[in-house]
Amino acid sequence: MKLLFDENLSPRLPFRLADLFPNSLHVRDVDMKSTIDPIVWDYAKSNNLMIVSKDSDMHDLSLVFGNPPKVIWIRLGNCSTSQVESLLRRDFEAIASFYQDEYLSLLALG
Repeated sequence: MKLLFDENLSPRLPFRLADLFPNSLHVRDVDMKSTIDPIVWDYAKSNNLMIVSKDSDMHDLSLVFGNPPKVIWIRLGNCSTSQVESLLRRDFEAIASFYQDEYLSLLALG
């Protein structure tokens, strides 16, 4: 399970979560800082990555196009990187089940 963290999340998250989600990336890692959502979407789709975002636009894309890629929508509002990390650690099993389900395209966490 590899994740692609959207620009609205900390670029430190792939490192901080490497024990659970090895080889995950932040959009900055692949030169996509300030890139429009459809390009991020296509990159995730082409590279078998699940998008993690606080952006409702990614939510909307998942409803329109389905998967792949799958979208994990963080619904914490204004929060710290530690809170996002804790949420993803706490819900690891739900994320793993979501990843395995070929029919689901969106997982909202918060």
